[in-house]
Order: sequence, then structure tokens, then C-alpha cells
Amino acid sequence: MTKLLYIFLFFFIVTNCSFKPVIKHHGVPFLEKKQESLIINKTNKNDIRKILGNPSTTSKFDNDLWIYIERKQTQSKLKNLGRMRVFKNDVLVLEINKYGILEKKEFYNLNDMQNIEVEEATTKTGFKKKSFIYEFMSSMRQKINDPLGQRAKKRKEIRKR
Repeated sequence: MTKLLYIFLFFFIVTNCSFKPVIKHHGVPFLEKKQESLIINKTNKNDIRKILGNPSTTSKFDNDLWIYIERKQTQSKLKNLGRMRVFKNDVLVLEINKYGILEKKEFYNLNDMQNIEVEEATTKTGFKKKSFIYEFMSSMRQKINDPLGQRAKKRKEIRKR
């Protein structure tokens, strides 16, 4: 009877296991193929939305800038303890003029992104101990901690003694 139970338990576990890797998908599927149908100076905003859907991010400078993203992740090998690994990361940047016509498109894949240099400079914080903001915030903290000023009165009484 126990052998039958062990066999049933073994088959239950094995049948629920999958040997296919789990793939997490984010963004527009098949972005690389879909972007090929976009024609510069011919495709308009409505055509873009019909083909790709709404953009992941938009920006407005002189022209509209629409950004579409496709990202696929899977679990890495057992030696990396199953951490997620990015194996596809595509970004499509579309620039649309004031008339709603596609003016420029740039497609970046994972290899292109590794060649992009990132600025390492950082800004310093502007809060010094004697700055106005520091003084103001410390007085607000003091008022929050002691709204009626009872602690200050007790300190004066102790000093007088």
C-alpha cells in the first residue's frame, strides 16, 4: 500500500513539472517585425496606434516622441539560483512631427544597448547644516515632537535650580 502511495506521489510531482523555461514578456510582442511596416514620412499616428498600440512612454519636445518597449526574461541556469535573465530587450523610438506624420524611427536591440554609454556624474545634495532649509526643517521637526513647548519649559526650570 505504501509503495502505491509513493508511486502515485512520484507521478503527481513529475506530471506537474514542466521542462520548458518560463518566459516573462513585457511590452509589445514582435516589436522588431511590426516596426518594419512603419514607413517614414508616410505613416501617421493612427496607423502607428493600429499596428503597435499605445506607446509605453511619450515625450513632447519640438516633436512628439513615442517609445515602445519589448522585454523578455527567463530564469537562468541552476548555477545562478534561478535569477531572472533578460534575453530580449528591444526599444523603438518614433519621432512624430506636428502634423502627425512619422518623421524618424530608431530601433535598438540588446546588443545596441550595451554599446550606449551612460553618464556617471552625479549631483550633490544642497542641504548643509546651516542652510535655511535645514533650519526650517529642524524647527518643524521640533514643533511636531513637542507641539506645546513643554520640553523647553522643563529644561529652563531645571537650569534655574
